Formats: sequence, C-alpha cells, structure tokens
Amino acid sequence: MMHAVPPLDHSQYQEIPGNLELLARQVVEGFITGLHKSPFHGFSVEFAEHRAFNTGDNIKNIDWKLYAKTDKLYSKRYEEETNLRCQFVIDVSSSMYFPEQQYNKLQFSVQSVAVLIYLLKKQRDAFGLSLFTDHLVVNTAARSTTTHQKYIYTHLEEIMKSPSRNVQTNLEQALHQIAELIHQRSMIVIFSDLMNSVHHEDKITALFAALQHLKFNKHEVVIFNVTDKAKEVNFDFENRPYEFVDLETGAVLKTQPGSVRKDYLETITLYRQKIALKCAQYKIDLVDADINQGFSQVLQNYMIKRQKMG
Repeated sequence: MMHAVPPLDHSQYQEIPGNLELLARQVVEGFITGLHKSPFHGFSVEFAEHRAFNTGDNIKNIDWKLYAKTDKLYSKRYEEETNLRCQFVIDVSSSMYFPEQQYNKLQFSVQSVAVLIYLLKKQRDAFGLSLFTDHLVVNTAARSTTTHQKYIYTHLEEIMKSPSRNVQTNLEQALHQIAELIHQRSMIVIFSDLMNSVHHEDKITALFAALQHLKFNKHEVVIFNVTDKAKEVNFDFENRPYEFVDLETGAVLKTQPGSVRKDYLETITLYRQKIALKCAQYKIDLVDADINQGFSQVLQNYMIKRQKMG
C-alpha cells in the first residue's frame, strides 16, 4: 500500500532557478521525510550500500568487517553496479512551453526528470536522457556516475533557457529511434503533452506502433501525460475574447471560449479516453501529470513502478 505523502508543490522551489541539483535534493529529501516508512523493496532513507551475498557473487566484494559484526555475508555495492536502467524521454517541442510567461509544461518535466535522476543516482541505478521535437535531438547512454548526472543536468538547464516557437512534435519517430538505440532492458519514462495526435487517428495508430516497438524489445514504459489541466483539459477560461495561438504551427484562432467549449471538451475527453484505453491494452503505465499538482504525483508513480519491477 502507498502511504499518503503531502504534495510537493513546485512553487516552493522557484526560488532556486537554474540549479537543478539543489532543487532535486530538496524535493527528494522532502518526499522521503513525508513517508512514514518505506513500503518499497530495495529502498530506504539511507540508500543501502550493501546487498545480501548470493551464490555466484564475487567473493572479493564481501564486506568482512560487516560479517564480523553481523555474522552475515553482504556484498559491497559499487558505482558501476546497477539494478535498473532508466531512459528519460522529454518532449521539447513548442507546445511544451505552454503556458507562456508562466511556469510551463517543459519546466515541470525538466524538474521532474532532475528529481528522478537524483533518486536513481542515490539507489545506484543508471539513467539516460533523450530529448525530441520532430526528431531525436539528444540521446545519451544510461550510466550511474556523478559526472553523467552533472552532464544531464547541464543539458536540462540549457533546454529551459532557450524557448522556441513553431517547433513541432513527432513522438512516434523519436520512440522508434530510441527503441533501436537502447539495447539493454530499461524503464522508458516519457514526459509529453501528447498533443500532436488529438485530431489524427492515424497519429494515434503510429504512436502505439512505436510504443509497441519498445515493448517488443522488453522495455517497460511509463508515460507522464503533462498538462496544465485547468486550461488544456477543463478549458477553464473566462468567456471573453481570446486569441489562441498554436505554439507549434503559429495558427491563430480569435474566439470566445463559450462558443467552442462544448466541442473542445468533447474532443479532448474522447482523445484522452482513447489514449488511456490503448495504454491499458498495451500494458503501458499512463500517468496524468498536472503541472500545478507538484512532484509527489511523479515520485509516487515512479516508485510504484519501480517496486513492481523488483
């Protein structure tokens, strides 16, 4: 059973802009403090440096001092030893910069990935990063070193500094490329608003063909569907004239929300239902990640998935 954890509100971390490592440490420490006790196999506040010695393990790794104290055999764990390989895939197309001039979907995604990498690093797990627009922009191997962590944080900080308009999304193409590049079984964690498929049935088909490619290669897949839920899902706008701009194409629609609300809500609800149903069919974890609900939703869902994987 998952214990209730107080929400980790992103707003309290806005005073430390640009320093992802500091933000990540504070979020993870806050999350751990909020757990009454850890219900997760292999996870503790101390992030164990040892594991039980098993037949076939290298005897050179036995901690003999600990054996003298406990009369039990434990192997020391080293930097290169990993339990899990995790590839973070972030949509960095223009729609992820919504809402403009405010805390946006890309900032939330970048900070969430930084937090999860900090947690993985503490657990000696390996992590890699893929960034995509309409093509794969960045793809790093999964490693568990401090140098690799800093390298990825540098990439993430640079992405937040350079917002761009009229850059479109092609998630399915990026996922096919990632499936070809990653040869060891991994957890693939995707952060995207999934907006490029809303009006195109063939796009949904193409997306799930790419996801099936990952599943066929024995990867576990988690999708964090990142939205500003109030605006993008509930269409919570005052009924006055607005100019809606498509950040990926530049298309402009001048209208009053009241005149399009019914059609918009029907379309977005049906689309989200289709995505949820297909994810269930393909055994893909789909998490509704509202940027205004803080980081607990991300950490809790990641830890649940991590526990299932053993």
